[in-house]
Amino acid sequence: MSKDTKGKLSLVGLSLMIFTTVFGFGNIPVAFYQMGYGAIPWYIIGALLFFLPFAFMATEMGSAFKDEKGGIYSWMSKAVNPTFAFVGTFMWYASYVIWMVTVANKILIPLVNLIFGNSDHTPSLLWISVAAVIWMALVTFMVSKGVDTIKKFTSVAGIAVLSLNIILILGAIIVLIANGHPATPITLSAFASSPNPTFDGSAVAFIAFLVFAIFAYGGVESIAGLVDQTHEPEKNFPRGIITSALVIAVGYSVAILSVGFFVDYNQWIPAIKAGTMNLGTVPYMLLQNLGQAVGQAFGMSSSGADLLGGIFARYIGLSMLLAYMGAFFTLTYSPIKQIIAGTPEKLWPGKLGKLDKDGMPKFAMWIQFAIVTLIIILNFLTSQGGASEFFLILTYMANVSMTLPYIFIVIAYWFFKRNKSINKPIEFFKSHLVATCLTILVLIVVIGANFFTIIQPIVNYVQLPAAAQTAQAVRETVTSVVSMIGGPVIFGIIAYFMMHHYQKNNKE
Repeated sequence: MSKDTKGKLSLVGLSLMIFTTVFGFGNIPVAFYQMGYGAIPWYIIGALLFFLPFAFMATEMGSAFKDEKGGIYSWMSKAVNPTFAFVGTFMWYASYVIWMVTVANKILIPLVNLIFGNSDHTPSLLWISVAAVIWMALVTFMVSKGVDTIKKFTSVAGIAVLSLNIILILGAIIVLIANGHPATPITLSAFASSPNPTFDGSAVAFIAFLVFAIFAYGGVESIAGLVDQTHEPEKNFPRGIITSALVIAVGYSVAILSVGFFVDYNQWIPAIKAGTMNLGTVPYMLLQNLGQAVGQAFGMSSSGADLLGGIFARYIGLSMLLAYMGAFFTLTYSPIKQIIAGTPEKLWPGKLGKLDKDGMPKFAMWIQFAIVTLIIILNFLTSQGGASEFFLILTYMANVSMTLPYIFIVIAYWFFKRNKSINKPIEFFKSHLVATCLTILVLIVVIGANFFTIIQPIVNYVQLPAAAQTAQAVRETVTSVVSMIGGPVIFGIIAYFMMHHYQKNNKE
């Protein structure tokens, strides 16, 4: 092996890196809960119409600006202009703020499962919110002190979450062989509808699920940084992207299908209607069901199967807790550090743009904590529909806010292709016509998915009988819509005026 190729990623290594970056276990139970087998076609569509073309776009821009420290801000600033870049990047950062709100509100659930071994002890909204604020304060304090050793949780959590996927599929196959048939029947109509009683079955709601599929492929823009670490990138990178896209799409599809091997969806319906099963608790109840089903497949007694179900529930509680810890200790400072380090210091008011001697944006992190806490409190005060509605709103908030920045990156890619002064080491799409068509395609997919997601609560309200169109129904509808679009819009406006103020006072 030559010195040039030593330490470089092979095709297999690259594919594995992309897989571990993009594939998320939590997307599987959420997909089955929302759509049953009907989620599978949308995950395949998401891979073909979003993941593949967007990954190629990110790779082209990432290779062209690989020496820039500002990440996606540098991409968009060089391709379009600084204002466009900062608004898009600030919205990208805002998506991580929403992510922190969403995941912090779920932190109590894996802890409860770890202690009790089941999801029957669902905490109240008050305790969920209190725990979220305490968690954010603890994480911010520890990271601001430079506790680098805690980052080791990331690798441990990665192994634990990967094992969950293996346990899910192997356990499902054992149950299928023992029973001789899947618990939820596999029919053609099952792939084109949703068994969820809270799902209204309209075309709007069905198409809106595409945002979940796009969200499941989130993080793809970060793989562009692997270009210069790959052996023969011109040949291996497109192959790696295509290979990983196929593996991830098939992996999601097989995993979702496997859930139906041991879960009879009809047995879930009473819990869904009662609100004891929701988007926050479904991953834990799913593994608990798997443990019970495996126990029954091995001929264990009812109490023995319940015991195994409790063990499975505790295992996912521990795994998800480790995963949340690893993610938080990275994402609490990484996105905010990247946006501050990549932009002019004078752009930020007061001490916000300053990094400490250890490279940590400590002051900005505590401002971030205050913003996250405020959003958590506002969500608690405006959620009158209990934990089920609370987690639904938070999940949609995260999905919409994390997919909106892709629109900015895709638009920047079109300008990037038209700018002949930019050196492009790797070009997958040499034809401007092809690049334009792909840009339009991805924009339609992302904008369309978010549009239908945002209007879905309005459509649901309009379809209600006149007697059900109460003041509470109006409040719930408004809360859902405002929650999804309010955060990103506010952050976008703030970013625009920040850049406008900076340019006005720094005309050089």
